[in-house]
Amino acid sequence: MTPARIVLAEDHGVVRQGLRALLEKEPGFSVVGEAADGLQVADLVERTRPDALVLDLVMPGLGGLDVAREVVRRSPRTRIVILSMHASEAFVVQAFLSGAAAYVLKDSSAADLVRAIHEVLAGRRHLSPPLSDEALEVYLARAKKGEVDVYERLTTRERQVLHLAAEGLSNPAIGTRLGISPRTAQTHRAHVMEKLGLRTRRDLIVYAVNRGLFPEAPGDIDPPRAS
Repeated sequence: MTPARIVLAEDHGVVRQGLRALLEKEPGFSVVGEAADGLQVADLVERTRPDALVLDLVMPGLGGLDVAREVVRRSPRTRIVILSMHASEAFVVQAFLSGAAAYVLKDSSAADLVRAIHEVLAGRRHLSPPLSDEALEVYLARAKKGEVDVYERLTTRERQVLHLAAEGLSNPAIGTRLGISPRTAQTHRAHVMEKLGLRTRRDLIVYAVNRGLFPEAPGDIDPPRAS
């Protein structure tokens, strides 16, 4: 039997190594790639065509929800397992609306993660306790009746710029990361601010935290990083 091919997307090296060790002990699993930056994940998945992607919700470069959307577009057969510290309704709903097939809390057991991967490979959905399918269906129904989220109107590039700007990168640094000119980065950033109704970098960071791109706001959010 051919092993299920798995890609790991987790920015903490020690955690990623632990996940690899855990999954490679499991009969029928093979880890075929790793990524530590959200901007790298979709390319890696497109190259390796894994059966499953284990994806941290909070990634540098591009958040897990946007990574999931891009992976669904570029490798629709890859099943996505989200790893998250957040158990709130908003994060769970957004994960499944973004294309996830499983949502595993980081304080769950190793066995729960293994179970989640088996479930998604079998074409089923999985949620860590205390989350439940019944509650998720209610949340999804509510979300689909709501107004269109302004965030959904951002282009893929604008979401990338939003994430990097919230990390503190300057326009030249964003341009370097994305392979675009500083002026183009500045234009995308202006469009993001206008579409989201934001005025300051502080507004942008608070918005990014509320979207789940970062676990919490940094202590000093005023000076941008030069790198």
